[in-house]
Amino acid sequence: MRESSSSRVYQRSNRVHELTCEERAVYDTLEPSRIPQHVAIIMDGNGRWAGKRALKRFLGHQQGAESVQHVVETASRIDLPWLTLYAFSLENNLRRPKSEVSFLMKLLKSYLVSNVKRMNDNNVRMAYIGRTCELPGDVQDTMQWAAEQTAKNTGTTLTLALNYGARSEIVDSARNIVHAMIAEAAKRGVSLEDMLAAEGVDDAIKARIDEPQLSANLYTGHMPDPDLLIRTSGEQRISNFLLWQIAYAEIFVTERLWPDFRGLHLLEAIADYQQRERRFGGLGESSDEDLSDVLPTEAELAPR
Repeated sequence: MRESSSSRVYQRSNRVHELTCEERAVYDTLEPSRIPQHVAIIMDGNGRWAGKRALKRFLGHQQGAESVQHVVETASRIDLPWLTLYAFSLENNLRRPKSEVSFLMKLLKSYLVSNVKRMNDNNVRMAYIGRTCELPGDVQDTMQWAAEQTAKNTGTTLTLALNYGARSEIVDSARNIVHAMIAEAAKRGVSLEDMLAAEGVDDAIKARIDEPQLSANLYTGHMPDPDLLIRTSGEQRISNFLLWQIAYAEIFVTERLWPDFRGLHLLEAIADYQQRERRFGGLGESSDEDLSDVLPTEAELAPR
């Protein structure tokens, strides 16, 4: 699901008063002006949560779905513009037992149908990223229905990454650029080779394939890159999630399993995020050292 970032005006909801007492205690320590624009979460630990309780895995997934709505509602109350959740990966689709994949698809449909009213009540808007065209037709229909039902909401955009893999996303972005080049050549009435040759192949390719173009053609081209990436369950890996977009994101890992994760824990992660100094490859303001005494002089650099 794609759109222009300029086509939607985000409106603040002013609903901080709806936070629980515990959530409000953490929120009051935050700087509202430094709330991240975009938080992405790798939701991990449903199976382990169930296993620790000698329960079937599907019960862990059900409890995980409950956690989603708790976190989404807190996000909407603190005016978080973008929340992206890693719900179902390409690898899940290919490597999990068919019975589990089928259950996850049913759970997704059930979640969307059951929570559209709550999303509308919280001014939350649904979106999706991934190769969603490969999901079952009935699931796609329900996804489209939920997106249409929440399309007019102006608060938090909840994006579910479904049948998603970051490497495949980058491949798809490159393919989109190539297809656009082919379409441009066809519009001009020439072959792609002739169009590139006329402009100088290297110059033509550089003009059409660069970081801004690759970024714009990602599934997330309509949203800002994540400021904060949260991973539950304590695992220290990215799991092929938003590899391009999290180049400079702050990463917060918690041992808490996803079914136990709540809005309070989202706020605690944001509090940790606000304690960090984001440098984007540069140095902090306090790191401006005078290196004049340690650098060689012009005389020392002169050839002998």
